Amino acid sequence: MLLGAIADDLTGATDLSLMLARNGMKTVQVIGVPEEGADFGDAEAVVVALKSRTIPADQAVAMALASALVLRAAGTEQFLFKYCSTFDSTDAGNIGPVAEALMDLLDVPIAIACPAFPAAGRSVYQGHLFVGSSLLSDSAMRDHPLTPMRDPNLVRVLQAQCAARVGLLPLDIVSAGAEVINAVLHKAQQAGFRLMIADAVRDADLRVLGKALAGARLITGGSGIAMGLPENFRLQGRIGSAAVPEKMAAPAGKSVILAGSCSEATRGQVDEAIAAGRPALKIVPADVAAGSQTVSDVANWVLANTDAGPALVYSSDEPDAVRAVQDKLGKDEAGLLVEHLLANLAVILRDNGFSRFIVAGGETSGAVVAALGVSSLRIGPEIAPGVPWTRSVGGPDLALALKSGNFGAPDFFQTAWDLLQD
Repeated sequence: MLLGAIADDLTGATDLSLMLARNGMKTVQVIGVPEEGADFGDAEAVVVALKSRTIPADQAVAMALASALVLRAAGTEQFLFKYCSTFDSTDAGNIGPVAEALMDLLDVPIAIACPAFPAAGRSVYQGHLFVGSSLLSDSAMRDHPLTPMRDPNLVRVLQAQCAARVGLLPLDIVSAGAEVINAVLHKAQQAGFRLMIADAVRDADLRVLGKALAGARLITGGSGIAMGLPENFRLQGRIGSAAVPEKMAAPAGKSVILAGSCSEATRGQVDEAIAAGRPALKIVPADVAAGSQTVSDVANWVLANTDAGPALVYSSDEPDAVRAVQDKLGKDEAGLLVEHLLANLAVILRDNGFSRFIVAGGETSGAVVAALGVSSLRIGPEIAPGVPWTRSVGGPDLALALKSGNFGAPDFFQTAWDLLQD
């Protein structure tokens, strides 16, 4: 196997799988830590989707290392640790601890960290992360309910999570080309640095970084950093030119939208869908906790509201409302209530003829896919940058669009269905 990736959430893994497939690699996405001795067939790239972004750092490290050991045993030549393009984390991790643990396991002296994804509006300049034209700290990510990002300086953010020294690979070095990049990384290693935040503001920067990292054993970053990696294998004559289909055949059945993300983008998509007349039901965590809104109630509502097209079930809310719920129920408990309800709802709907799901939010997607018993995914057409349709492989036959909360245009919930074929 040429490339083995470990992603810290499901939607991020799907985003990465799309990037690799679109750039010519036969890619398999698996859900959860793969079994020891797993057979990945003729895959040139395997992406392991974990649910480790917000769990305790020691647990995230253990899951990443277990996955890396399976990938290494399968002959993986290059490893990629994938996290969110908004660098979602806290002072305790999990990006830094997982990166350092993988470096130790793979005997890697220095690695880059680059979450940039210009196509989705994420760029890094002078070590600072921008969302569109705004600093990360001025974006909606400052109010993320689990990982609020209020410092745009990624060198500082990552250093707070790491024992090793963190430095910067600035844009002028990246723009100078692969040889200069590697020379600077070598000097940084000699100076005692172990992780380097890499600037990138254009796709061309990511491709230059990819060229420089042709021989790197471990890379860390968002899905954008994978943009230039397949070309290294293509130049060696080891991959062809696989293509992502423009449309995807979907299993017969009913459709539904489940939105657990409270990101600004998903809130806008919910508003757009409601304004367009789509049937919509809001999940209220306090009512779920009190037992006055149950999964059976929600399932019965969905079953009664499918004639007008896919119904929308959502818990998305404004930041102040989310904080009020967290203050009342507890930060973790509020999110888990919603995740469990939507996951159990998905199972009920699957058993009642639903086979086409749009799921918004990384944590929600992980919970739903686990409950549905999906173990691996085949990548289909791109709905929006970083978001493809997928079809399950093994287990129940389902079409799944697993959307990061921050991704997609306002009409995402309306237009995604156009890419499915009956």
